[in-house]
Amino acid sequence: MLTKKNSEALENFSEKLEVEGRSLWQDARRRFIHNRAAITSLFVLVLIALFVAFAPVLSQFTYFDTDWGMMSAAPDMVSGHYFGTDSSGRDLLVRVAIGGRISLMVGVAAALVAVVVGTLYGCLAGYLGGKIDSVMMRLLEILNSFPFMFFVILLVTFFGQTSC
Repeated sequence: MLTKKNSEALENFSEKLEVEGRSLWQDARRRFIHNRAAITSLFVLVLIALFVAFAPVLSQFTYFDTDWGMMSAAPDMVSGHYFGTDSSGRDLLVRVAIGGRISLMVGVAAALVAVVVGTLYGCLAGYLGGKIDSVMMRLLEILNSFPFMFFVILLVTFFGQTSC
């Protein structure tokens, strides 16, 4: 028989049992936020992205503008060449920002290609399963056994080296 005291204790106990679990994403977000190095890296990445997005727009010089009087000039706040100029008199701040923009686009594109190819390859291996999955995994293990520099040398040999 449940007395009033026992029923209150049972309710308190059942309330304490109701613990809300965390999803994988919530757990990952919590660990990311508590990681000081990760937050600092994210902050630096956002600053770089903002720089490459807005520096060419806010600068008074364009990518192709040539300042004939400022060839190979040192950084100067008065003239507006904050990073200086190259041997042709072009503003280095804008050129660095455009180069950073290209580098970020290449990095994002490479990551997206890796995600798409890896997902499709994994889906195919999982769907077909069995011996085909085993063969596909052994193929990946063989590819991963070669050093990365070997692939770089092979690609340069195959596609040729372009000079800038």
